[in-house]
Amino acid sequence: MLNSQNSSFLNKTATKENTAMNTDSEFIQRHIGPKESDVKEMLKDLGYEKMSDFISQVIPQNIVSKNVPKIGNGISEYQILQNLKKTMTKNRVFKTFLGMGFHDTITPTVIQRNVLENPVWYTAYTPYQAEIAQGRLEALLNFQTMVTDLTGMEISNASLLDEGTAAAEAVNMAHSLSKNKSSCFVASPGLHPHVIEVLKTRTESMGIKMILVEPENFDFSEPVFAMVISYPNTLGEIKDYRKLSENCKEKGALLVVDTDLLALTMLTPPGEWGADIVVGNTQRFGVPLGYGGPHAAFMATKDAFKRSMPGRLIGVSVDSKGKKALRLALQTREQHIRREKATSNICTAQVLLANMASFYAVYHGPKGLQDIAIRVHTLAASLAQTLTTQGYKVLKGSFFDTVTVEVPSSTLTKEEAEKQEFNFRIVDQRTISISINETTTAEEVQQIVQVITGNNVNLEKAAKLNWPDWSIRTSPYLQHPVFNLHHSETELLRYIHILQNKDLTLTHSMIPLGSCTMKLNATTELVPVSWPEVNKIHPMAPLTQTKGYVEMIKDLEYKLCELTGFAAVSLQPNAGSQGEYAGLLAIRKYHASRNQSQRNICLIPSSAHGTNPASAAMASMKVVVTACDSEGNVDLNDLKEKALLHKDQLSCLMITYPSTHGVFEASIVEICKIIHDNGGQVYMDGANFNALVGICRPGEFGPDVMHMNLHKTFSIPHGGGGPGVGPIGVAAHLKDFLPGHISTPEHNPKNAITATTSAPWGSASILPISWSYITMMGTVGIKYATEVAILNANYIAKKLSPYYPVLYKGTSNLVAHECILDTRPIKTATGIDVTDIAKRLIDYGFHAPTMSFPVPGTLMVEPTESESKAELDRFIEAMIQIKKEIDMVGNKTWSLEDNPLVNSPHTLLDVSTSDWKHSYTREQAAYPLLWLRQNKFWASVNRVDNAYGDKNIMCSCPPLESYQ
Repeated sequence: MLNSQNSSFLNKTATKENTAMNTDSEFIQRHIGPKESDVKEMLKDLGYEKMSDFISQVIPQNIVSKNVPKIGNGISEYQILQNLKKTMTKNRVFKTFLGMGFHDTITPTVIQRNVLENPVWYTAYTPYQAEIAQGRLEALLNFQTMVTDLTGMEISNASLLDEGTAAAEAVNMAHSLSKNKSSCFVASPGLHPHVIEVLKTRTESMGIKMILVEPENFDFSEPVFAMVISYPNTLGEIKDYRKLSENCKEKGALLVVDTDLLALTMLTPPGEWGADIVVGNTQRFGVPLGYGGPHAAFMATKDAFKRSMPGRLIGVSVDSKGKKALRLALQTREQHIRREKATSNICTAQVLLANMASFYAVYHGPKGLQDIAIRVHTLAASLAQTLTTQGYKVLKGSFFDTVTVEVPSSTLTKEEAEKQEFNFRIVDQRTISISINETTTAEEVQQIVQVITGNNVNLEKAAKLNWPDWSIRTSPYLQHPVFNLHHSETELLRYIHILQNKDLTLTHSMIPLGSCTMKLNATTELVPVSWPEVNKIHPMAPLTQTKGYVEMIKDLEYKLCELTGFAAVSLQPNAGSQGEYAGLLAIRKYHASRNQSQRNICLIPSSAHGTNPASAAMASMKVVVTACDSEGNVDLNDLKEKALLHKDQLSCLMITYPSTHGVFEASIVEICKIIHDNGGQVYMDGANFNALVGICRPGEFGPDVMHMNLHKTFSIPHGGGGPGVGPIGVAAHLKDFLPGHISTPEHNPKNAITATTSAPWGSASILPISWSYITMMGTVGIKYATEVAILNANYIAKKLSPYYPVLYKGTSNLVAHECILDTRPIKTATGIDVTDIAKRLIDYGFHAPTMSFPVPGTLMVEPTESESKAELDRFIEAMIQIKKEIDMVGNKTWSLEDNPLVNSPHTLLDVSTSDWKHSYTREQAAYPLLWLRQNKFWASVNRVDNAYGDKNIMCSCPPLESYQ
């Protein structure tokens, strides 16, 4: 957290008075879909003349802010890039040798242009609808195969948020799996400092004791459930842990290994010497440093442990025609089912970055990766040999890429290095370490020697690999054809396009997912992500080199404070789930500071997102569920009763507002007062902030903490299920308890909780996206976006209510930014269920709305503000036509066993085969509406068999013949 004082940074205000369509920013018209005439027409359909009259009937007036957020009047897309470039050039891009799990890398331009900068990859949603996500599912399956091959483990997940989080998740997983009942684990001091800090945060909050000691010196006199080691360690050393592995098994402790995938192309993988869980980061596989993220971490483990593994898992199944098809596997681990019993609160991944890393491995193949590794190690060995010859003491033992050396003065050496625009890591007063990376040249290594020794000497030729035999990898890896067929740019380009053509994204049509806010991710907002001043900065670089970042971050925090009404913001949490966790820890520490540590009861309405109870459990809070009434609102009587019952132990209430049911609860102020009167704090889940921003400021109407999904409300792309950012805003009495970080003590709050993520500002490189969005929209644009989002949702609800009952509405018979369509009566009357409707929408070229959440058998629709009226009308027409098809089943024109709904989605092969035996025509299957002939999206597989996938779990690439 930076000090969020009023900032005039880049606020080029206009002199004329702003109106919704009259500002200095043409971007408002670019971002908001409906034209002014469309808005008037939709308002008229709903019975209103003016937007203000309509909004006053939707949003309770007692929460509407009287303060106008001071975020500027908006500027143009051209000007935002000029201004941001000027700011970011204040960053100094040094050659970084800091290591600690973060390394400069070369992003192949074919991957940069066709994946990172390609909206087909960055605008996709989480692949819950498998039939329209086969491309990114295959890329993620490649990621899992890459990780399992290199680590020597049996199964891997499809990425985690960062390395520290992955290590913490592994410890939590080990604790749940361990047969001994110990609440202690050993962590090696050789882990990266940020990993140790995140481990400390996570385990302290769960009542788990971390023993920081060299594992080989631990005598097991105290029972432990796990040991966490680093291979190679943070100073570069490669230790022999084979005996330790045997001891762990003998004592019933699981062995967690934090490793480096590039090193494992040369090193014996942990799975071959006894690891139980292996974690790490794939950042150096072509993903830019980005001042800390986003990067795809990983976790690999034994097949026997797969049902305890956090995060997402891609599995191989079959479709209804028996063809290979991919899907998300083991959905019973999701938090919406297990809730407070979930072993993790992770609800997202780093899909876009995992896909980049997997394509990097596909492009280079096993030999290419090993060539990079050998070159990195050879340069490091040359550095070590030359320094030794020059009389310097180099850390003994084997190493891969990191050379640790004693010098007369670390500070003086660092200063000399910075004169050459090099960054070395200070270990202590007389020790530095230097981590070589893919971008390092022999000339730079020679410069490093000169900086350290003061002498201009030739590099010593590195000796032949002199590691002990046990440590040299002999097992093959990446033998699957996918890693051996695409090494030319032509072949990789075609492979990327083959995969992307299988996926439906925002480039094709609206993705009307309730609670997920799939809005425009403007190209201008994303351009800076590729600038070297943004993506080539190490997260632990000195702050003197990151002045541009700090300036932008400070202004983003200020703008978010203005929009939320909170006193301070932390941008560290790199997902909504992490924001929940950080916010609850801040509440926990606040209570402790007032000698009220006994407050550990967290009240959560039954309608809440599943991550809420999971996060509360992780913060060692006891979850008490409160009831909702028949309209989906919090049951005030039940809330009062439980708040009073637990008043001496009440820690907080977690509430989503507007509610998960898509309505503004008029009693929100009273709800907050009930909690405060009983000594608790109010945590607001900001998943639905898109319905408030610019109109209501949560910090003014009761909540004490709120997380904001920047990837939803503030336009960071979903990337197929990640990246995300989930910063928290807090009231003044909580600002001293926001997260700090070991690398930025000068910016840490007074009584900061320790870091919740690996980097001080989380996924910093994508923060310019949200900053640009807010700055271009300005005060007027932000408010108008919210109004149009609510208007679009109500327009859809009004048009579809004659065909599908709208389940919940507010006091004025209006919804918030989303509406729930009840399809349960259809199931009762015809046998057609919500899944059939969702899959049939694919034939119409649409992603299904959120299915069966928060109410089973329903569809939750959120159009957002960036969809035009024409697109809304297309979706409405599709849903009405589907209802007509349902009626044809109901009146027995089509049988329940054979109709376009139960057989959906239809592939191109289905309708082009000569063997057509259905009671409906090919045209009815593929082109039920005329406009589909102009722009038809084809699913690449038929309906995926989930039951088969769960019974026959395969989570790495199947043999090539299965693709034929």
